Amino acid sequence: MSLLSGGGKRAPAILIYHRVLPEQDQLFPGEVHRAQFERQLAWLKSRFNVLPLLEAVQLAAQGRLPARSACITFDDGYADNAEVALPVLQQHGLHASFFIATGFLDGGRMWNDTVIETVRRAPGEVLDASPLGLGRHAIGSWEQKRQAISALIGQLKYLPMAQRLEQVEKLAQLSGAVLPQDLMMTTAQLRQLHAAGMGIGGHTVNHPILARLDGAEARREIAQGKAALEAALDAPVRLFAYPNGKPGQDYLAEHVAMVRELGFDAAVSTSWGASRGETDWFQLPRFTPWDQGMGKFSLRMARNMLQPAERV
Repeated sequence: MSLLSGGGKRAPAILIYHRVLPEQDQLFPGEVHRAQFERQLAWLKSRFNVLPLLEAVQLAAQGRLPARSACITFDDGYADNAEVALPVLQQHGLHASFFIATGFLDGGRMWNDTVIETVRRAPGEVLDASPLGLGRHAIGSWEQKRQAISALIGQLKYLPMAQRLEQVEKLAQLSGAVLPQDLMMTTAQLRQLHAAGMGIGGHTVNHPILARLDGAEARREIAQGKAALEAALDAPVRLFAYPNGKPGQDYLAEHVAMVRELGFDAAVSTSWGASRGETDWFQLPRFTPWDQGMGKFSLRMARNMLQPAERV
């Protein structure tokens, strides 16, 4: 049996994307862009049975999942998912599921993108964030900008959500940079994906670290995100992705229970590896395909399927 074969109740290989840029970004040259995405889809299509995630889960639960099954997913709800990724998916006749944080539709911006675009656009050689307790950061080269972004996100990521947003907005104001307002998709683009037959899943409202919220707030985030998507699409939303998605760090067993109780059929984490033993349909592992070369991409995917995935 192949390393990548399905069978029994084993889950499919699930890939995570966030953005597909029109062309390579000098700041993040490893970020997936259109030409790279086209190559990856062609490779996947030639070697895997690429299925809609919900269909794959249903087949797997019945023990009827085809061998070498894979699914494509996108997190967060970036506008380029509709503008760039959708036409490439349609060109290849492939399906993807898009997990949308509803609070950023129609002009919102995720906090990490505020950090990224602040550093990208800040004038001068140094970004002095010491008044906010975030240090001074050299930004004179692309490499220095990458290091500054990594350092700032590391300091901010696990702050309480309200404090994190306050710090990020102050950072943007301090830099004087003019930031883009069109990074995330519109409701019209969300409906475009749905009308094209793509899957739409919940990803909370504000993309918080669920493990850092009290139980009632975490439940509201999950439930209200689901309700907003269902209202926009006039259709049920049956899949969920945990924000950030690391088991035991970003979400806990209580959040798995909430997702189940709120009427989802399955949920995905960001734990690498493959399900072992009885599959937990509410903690399906996913893989991030970052390699530029297809040889390394395929090797990493094979190694990923050998690694047992973590779960809570």
